[in-house]
Amino acid sequence: MTLSRRTFLQAGLAVGVGANLAFAETRPLLGLIAPPADYPVPPEGLELYDENIRFTVIGLGLLTMTPAGYDSVIDKIVPAAVELKKRGATAIDLLGTSLTFYRGAAFNEKLLGDIRKATGLKATSMSTGVVDGLRAVGAKRVAAATAYNEEVNRRLNTFLGESGFEVVAMKGLGLEAIGDPGKVTQDTLQKFSADVFKQASKADALLVSCGGLRTLEILAPLEKETRVPVVSSLPHALWAGMRLLGLRVKASGYGRLLANG
Repeated sequence: MTLSRRTFLQAGLAVGVGANLAFAETRPLLGLIAPPADYPVPPEGLELYDENIRFTVIGLGLLTMTPAGYDSVIDKIVPAAVELKKRGATAIDLLGTSLTFYRGAAFNEKLLGDIRKATGLKATSMSTGVVDGLRAVGAKRVAAATAYNEEVNRRLNTFLGESGFEVVAMKGLGLEAIGDPGKVTQDTLQKFSADVFKQASKADALLVSCGGLRTLEILAPLEKETRVPVVSSLPHALWAGMRLLGLRVKASGYGRLLANG
């Protein structure tokens, strides 16, 4: 049988679509537990890793970045993880830096232990992701630019100390409403973070803390300006999730840690 060129191209297109669909179904599914109620798949995750993994998200309904706000949703975390497993998640990534550090390093580990016990899946958190990121770049003395008020910053300082880091400068934007970090412009955040670093005494890394801040595109510019590695909440929580799945994907243009995979 002889195929016309048009039929041949249509057949090839169908095969290609089918192959792409088959690939999509075999990519590991990373389950994200997010503080806000209606949290989409993060654009940063799609930009960095869409070819390698899929995402499914459950939001907790957090309204304020305060200890009282965190207390109001903390009991929803394990049930959300169980639901993500039912959806087919391969591993669990608990987002919300302050949500996972506000009671200290031991509590963050307990949360992850409870998730693992309830689901049988590997799990990490945003706080664990930034700690792993800081350790991966050899950080010891950290400057931290955050979205938080003074009380939440105090708790971050404690958490970082418990995790083995010396905090040499820290300043927050004083934000409390869950949607406010997303309103901070890239230029404002970059300048603010660089100014916090300038206050530090011999810091060897800069941390930009809050998953609601859009940090992906300012990582490389901040590293160029400060001449130290920069770790931030959402990009490096996603990086930690990838490693949890056993994947190391290099993403150039977004700072040295993501470039190394």
